[in-house]
Amino acid sequence: MRHRLGIVAVLGSVLLAAGCAKPGGVDGDLTNGWSAMAAASGFEPNTGACHNANFSPVGPRGTYEEVDCAAKHRTETVYVGTYESPAADADVPPADGSAGAKAAYSVCDQKTTTFAGGPWRNARLWIGVTRPTEAAWSGGARWYRCEVLELNSVEDDGGLVQREGSLRNVLAGGPSDVQLTCYAIQLDGNGAIATMPAVSCSAKHNGEFTGVWFAKDLNYPKDDATWAKFHDGCRALIADYVGVPKDDDLQYRTGVVSLPGGADVWALGDRGVRCYMWLDGVELTSSLKGKGIKSLPVQYK
Repeated sequence: MRHRLGIVAVLGSVLLAAGCAKPGGVDGDLTNGWSAMAAASGFEPNTGACHNANFSPVGPRGTYEEVDCAAKHRTETVYVGTYESPAADADVPPADGSAGAKAAYSVCDQKTTTFAGGPWRNARLWIGVTRPTEAAWSGGARWYRCEVLELNSVEDDGGLVQREGSLRNVLAGGPSDVQLTCYAIQLDGNGAIATMPAVSCSAKHNGEFTGVWFAKDLNYPKDDATWAKFHDGCRALIADYVGVPKDDDLQYRTGVVSLPGGADVWALGDRGVRCYMWLDGVELTSSLKGKGIKSLPVQYK
């Protein structure tokens, strides 16, 4: 390699010694006539875009494809944000459960409520955060996507719905077909919930969604003692919803179903717990909201 470079140097010196003229239109300065190159611009996703691909926490550019929200789709981007320092200063995207991931999830939580026109936990909705690949991050990408999708149930086995139409303002104004409602709860042989199909509150039912209780600093429930705290929180919410006293008799007025999100979103700071009133052996044909003591008598004592 050194021998080849030596030949080039000799040839260069010969040309200079011969006083070789420059071709017309060439001044010998390779840069002074060029305009400045534009700064490199990376890919960024679009707010309001719908996608037919399943949700993924990592979004490669090669799999990004937008579809018409009026057509069948699986997810919808409600907001595109930017990671801030110190997360943005790291060499890799924020890991699940990290401070940066929690901050992005918190923003997506708020943005989804705004996008949907009401608290998204009051509906059959789920949210997730998509981050860039490590390669895109190395190239300067610092965006994250807030995704919302519809489920056919908010139980543990709830499945994804391929919906037609945007979820924008779906909870604004009047009733919506994605709002949580009344339920016909059935138990299995061990006393656990077997099925929990949604029904109209004018149809026969024994359960009703009463709101979302926030568990704050409690751990994710894995034992009876923690579950008891969740049930107590939801019962207090039920008391406000129906209009009955929060006293020692409350536990004998109603059963309760407490449904937090999964352990994965709990690690991201999601403390929302969906609360349902449950009346075993009772058939209701209307909502109990605001109906007071007579509608929910002491019955299990």
